[in-house]
Amino acid sequence: MREFQEDKYVFMCTRHGVVKKTDLMAFSRPRRSSGIYAIFLDEGDELISTRMTDGEREILLSTRSGLSIRFHEEGVRATGRTSRGVKGIELVAPDDEVVAMEIVRKGATLLTITQYGYGKRTDFDEYRVQGRGGKGIITIKTSERNGTVAGVLSVEDDDEVILVAKSGK
Repeated sequence: MREFQEDKYVFMCTRHGVVKKTDLMAFSRPRRSSGIYAIFLDEGDELISTRMTDGEREILLSTRSGLSIRFHEEGVRATGRTSRGVKGIELVAPDDEVVAMEIVRKGATLLTITQYGYGKRTDFDEYRVQGRGGKGIITIKTSERNGTVAGVLSVEDDDEVILVAKSGK
């Protein structure tokens, strides 16, 4: 970043559904040339997404099992760089994980793609706003035919998307 602004936040999400919001100014003075800590991660967890926000947005988290939750960013208080964060979504299956975090945008839709190439676009308005930490609602049915959710992306009508299979097709 070239310029650090007041009233801007870094919003983070991990695979285990932990979310964290930190004031952008907390990153403005790194003490080491090797970087500074941004989030404390639990054993086996990893950071999957980071977005810049203004503190007044709505966040949508999506899981591998096809569930998504939409909540106000204000439900997550800003914390320091070394804190862990709070629960953004309750993962219901033992092998479930968060695959994507998106900022809700006017005029955009949510594109969900499954492991076997099936896709679905859903208006953000179809997701009711909940409190963070809930189980969410079904975005797409996962089954033997569809497979699990491979990716989720916020798109608009004029966007172009390229999907690549593991085989390179």
